Amino acid sequence: MRNIFVEQLMKAANQDKDIILLTGDLGFNTFEKFAKKYPRRFYNIGNAEANMIGIAAGLALAGKKVFAYSIAPFITMRCYEQIRNNICQQNLNIKLIAAGGGFNYGVQGFSHNTIEDLAIMRVLPNMAVLCPGDKTEAKLAVQETIKSISPIYLRLGKAGEKEIYSHQPKLRLGRGLLVKPGNDLTLVSIGNIIEDVLIIGDRLEKQGFSVRIISMPCLKPFDQRIILKAAKETKSIFTIEEHSLIGGLGSSVAEILLETDYSDILFKRFAIPDQYCQEIGSQDYLRKINGLSVDKIIKDITKLIIC
Repeated sequence: MRNIFVEQLMKAANQDKDIILLTGDLGFNTFEKFAKKYPRRFYNIGNAEANMIGIAAGLALAGKKVFAYSIAPFITMRCYEQIRNNICQQNLNIKLIAAGGGFNYGVQGFSHNTIEDLAIMRVLPNMAVLCPGDKTEAKLAVQETIKSISPIYLRLGKAGEKEIYSHQPKLRLGRGLLVKPGNDLTLVSIGNIIEDVLIIGDRLEKQGFSVRIISMPCLKPFDQRIILKAAKETKSIFTIEEHSLIGGLGSSVAEILLETDYSDILFKRFAIPDQYCQEIGSQDYLRKINGLSVDKIIKDITKLIIC
């Protein structure tokens, strides 16, 4: 996904001299082409994310279109006050590009896990929140990000995501994507865990269920329409995300269901428990020990539906 971001940004930068890319001493083997082609529009601010946000704000106030990059925990929590005061309060044209949300950097330990970012960014006024699930969604999300003139937080997977679409979907801010139709139950996901969600849906269909799958690459603004349609047409909704149980996709869907006539639908959130993971390991391993394995989710959904 990071390479897709750079490719799309370079195309846009070729047409727009106001585009500037900042990095917090990260992005090696990723940004070299951009830096070489646009040396006066690329700046490595160093290990100083709060300062990077201040510089981004100054550039934006001078009419520049700024993209600030780091890995997810550093671009959000290290400089949250600066994001709030400098970017969101002034509604500046600054895009925060985060690599490796969730357990993408699980082998680096607790400090590099990011389970809170979608929640804390979602609560900021003026801030849109995007989290694509595959390469196609990433390309479209980056294109939407480049077109927007308001603040955006874009969470990208680290690398190696599969293509899940056989056709080109239409993605725009505030809209979810119907990946697969179904009439019995709905699976709603965000981010690259969509690969596992497709496996879950396939196995549930082998048990005789008709499974609808929705990807929500845009968490804010949120597509209420697609959720209410699923609540009307299917008997249950399950959200699946590599994020804290609190404040992310599941919370967004729950808020909608509770404020409408569908509060009695069978609904459950599958997410990271409200606790910090002390283990170190691969993304798949950390998902498993936090209850997000394919087998565990299928078992829990089947139990709920049968009961």
